[in-house]
Amino acid sequence: MIIFPAIDIRGGKAVRLYKGDFSQETVFGDPVEMASRWEAAGGQFLHLVDLDGARAGKSINLDVVKKIIEKVNIPVELGGGIRTLENIQQVLAMGVKRVILGSVAAKNPELVKEACTQYKDRIVVGIDAKDGIVAVDGWEASGNVRAVVLAREMAQAGVERIIYTDISRDGTMEGVNVKSTAELACDSGVKIIASGGVKSIDDIKALLPYAKDGIEGVIVGKSIYSGTLDLSEAVRVASEGV
Repeated sequence: MIIFPAIDIRGGKAVRLYKGDFSQETVFGDPVEMASRWEAAGGQFLHLVDLDGARAGKSINLDVVKKIIEKVNIPVELGGGIRTLENIQQVLAMGVKRVILGSVAAKNPELVKEACTQYKDRIVVGIDAKDGIVAVDGWEASGNVRAVVLAREMAQAGVERIIYTDISRDGTMEGVNVKSTAELACDSGVKIIASGGVKSIDDIKALLPYAKDGIEGVIVGKSIYSGTLDLSEAVRVASEGV
């Protein structure tokens, strides 16, 4: 299982939100420094989110993303406001390994299908949900569709990998939603990356038995910033499976 250290970018700084609420923000400093720190701790793949982009519906912090790519030697995936084929091409040309499509997956599944045709497994869909219902536009609106239904549609569109975030737990460190994540993996038949609520090494261990069902990895954010989870230990446990 792969551990993805998260760096959420807003106003050019690394931040964490509580339950996706932009009014409840904690600033952690320079995203480039954070990227170097997580790589040094054993991070295998960086998960970047352009929070300003998520609200604007287009990439905003690409200058910061470019600096991160130039600084680290591990792959980077990016989400947040990427909603056109042109924007996808622009981001991939910068050196981003994977593009995460979020709101557009619920609003324009045909674009996702076309993106998958062109870029294959470099396209990842992010499904962010609260009480099983998809949220869009920076988590500030309902997509009016159940996460499991959208996951099935994305599988049919050619998506090979989905990041599933339980918004009600994101930034809370109340524990990852293992049950819903595992059910989504089994139901959709695609690889799932868990996200939201990770607090400690116990959350990593709780996900491990479901790797065989399709849970490929987990995104860790606030826990590694606050110190309740040691990234190096998480990477070791996830890679050894114990």
